Amino acid sequence: MTLPSVMLNRLGITEDELAGLLIQDVHEIFSTMIGMEDLKIAPVPIEPVNLFRDGITAMVGLVGTYNGIVSLHGSRPLACKISSKILGASVIGVNENVLDAVGEIANMITGSFKLHVSAGGLDIRISTPSVVTGDEYIISLCGAHDTLTLLYDIDDEWLIVSVAIEREQEGQTSPA
Repeated sequence: MTLPSVMLNRLGITEDELAGLLIQDVHEIFSTMIGMEDLKIAPVPIEPVNLFRDGITAMVGLVGTYNGIVSLHGSRPLACKISSKILGASVIGVNENVLDAVGEIANMITGSFKLHVSAGGLDIRISTPSVVTGDEYIISLCGAHDTLTLLYDIDDEWLIVSVAIEREQEGQTSPA
């Protein structure tokens, strides 16, 4: 787990405090918006993962003072469970509703994260969600990034929430 120290210093927050805010946001979103209160967080953040099997990944970009991506990775069966809770109806198999639901959850998590790292929410813009699914795929970020990756257990299914922030190059300055 490593986020840019320059960013953390500008925010006046430690990485552990920012991770705690992200954990709190994820729990609140899953509890309030989805009705799933049984998220168990792994005791420590994990190393970034880029190879996924039988998975679904929703990604939302960050552009502005800090550039990066917030992503949500899980199994397709978990995505269907989550969508069923949101829709109030049984969902079997990945369809447009599942893609929309997972994208919207990633969007909510990104919006919450944006509020923690931007002054009034105006110096960072977020993209619309993109969703990838497949039997086996790799997510690869170009350039150097610092990453915070959290692992959750929901009903014995894994869920990964990852924030990757572009690493500032030596001599590079971002607007304060």
